[in-house]
Amino acid sequence: MKNFLFTKNRDLLRQKVYEYWEVMKQWFINTPERSLTQAYEAAQKIRNIEIEHFNNQIISAASVSETPNVMSYWQSILRQNLTIIKLRLAEFQTSRSLLEISHPVLLNKLQFIDEVIAKYQQQTVILSNINQQSTSKSIKIDSEIYQNTSNLINSPNNQSVGFLPSSIGRTINRITTDFSPQAEADFIRNYHISQNRTRTSIRFLILLIVIPLLTQKISKEFFVSPIVQRVRSEQVTPVFLNSEMEEEAFKELKTFEEQLKFQTLLKKAPTLSPEEIEANIKEKALEIAKEFRWKSKEAISNVFADLISLVAFALVIANSKREIVAIKSFIDELIFGLSDSAKAFLIILFTDIFVGFHSPHGWEVILEGIAEHLGVAANESLIFLFIATFPVILDTVVKYWIFRYLSRLSPSALATYKEMNE
Repeated sequence: MKNFLFTKNRDLLRQKVYEYWEVMKQWFINTPERSLTQAYEAAQKIRNIEIEHFNNQIISAASVSETPNVMSYWQSILRQNLTIIKLRLAEFQTSRSLLEISHPVLLNKLQFIDEVIAKYQQQTVILSNINQQSTSKSIKIDSEIYQNTSNLINSPNNQSVGFLPSSIGRTINRITTDFSPQAEADFIRNYHISQNRTRTSIRFLILLIVIPLLTQKISKEFFVSPIVQRVRSEQVTPVFLNSEMEEEAFKELKTFEEQLKFQTLLKKAPTLSPEEIEANIKEKALEIAKEFRWKSKEAISNVFADLISLVAFALVIANSKREIVAIKSFIDELIFGLSDSAKAFLIILFTDIFVGFHSPHGWEVILEGIAEHLGVAANESLIFLFIATFPVILDTVVKYWIFRYLSRLSPSALATYKEMNE
């Protein structure tokens, strides 16, 4: 009976995997037509907006007389549809080259898309150059500000007094700048630079988290797990991957046997003969073996799926140099914008969690969880060696950073940190 159920479950699993494979295969085959249709629909939206709201001209402030808020709305829709066209055409070209699909009907849609986006290609290039120049200029301005601040702190002549105090001069310069005719334009430009940098940084951070997680889950569910299941079912494989799993299974079986005898002695269950007790224990052993075979398969699948997710993470990092520069500038601005007490609070919180008195317990839990996730036996000697070395190295690095950089960048934050830490 057990063998029949196991065979039935295995056949159902294979059928389910086969159905998933057929769905994915059909989805991949339909990718060129689907991508081109979506790009064509986005081009039609742009064309309809031109006809209905811009007198059959391009979507631009020069075509009609509209308020800034209205133009911002139409420009947002234009950017969204141009992005959709760009992504879907790239998807269409890639899938079409892989599948070698050729269809005359596609030419009309491609020609219409080219006619629509040709009018905006030069405008898109100009906007892209403006955004890159704005981002690089903003980063340059931030670095100059931080460098000037550091130089002022470390300069021995920073307390020199001239004919007028330097604060009065800075106040006069600020008032003069506020009354400048370009003040409003500069403020709006700086606001857009900061907004674009923040949007880019947050989007990049979300991608860094979401892409590896989705890659790990999808690859494990649709590729790695079926392969591991097939290999382990075709070969005579051990039930347990390590000694910890074996010890846990034996403990569970022994607990079941003792519980069964205890209930029999208390007359909470009918009295069983030795043969019946042996049959129940055997049934429980088969159930435990099935459970730990599944855990072993999951652990092996996690190893390969995690490697694939690391590759995806590395690809995102390698193809996002501009986003990395933007996020570095964003983090620097965010940290330097904190108050001295907030900086000191974050430093103390970080050091207490990772290198504090109670941190070894946290590191032990993390390392044991990683070992269980990968199906590796947790070696206490290696864990204790890691805890005895890594937090010490991390604590030394933090102290060196505080001594080397924090004392120059924010002396008041260093003083606040010392007061709070004492």
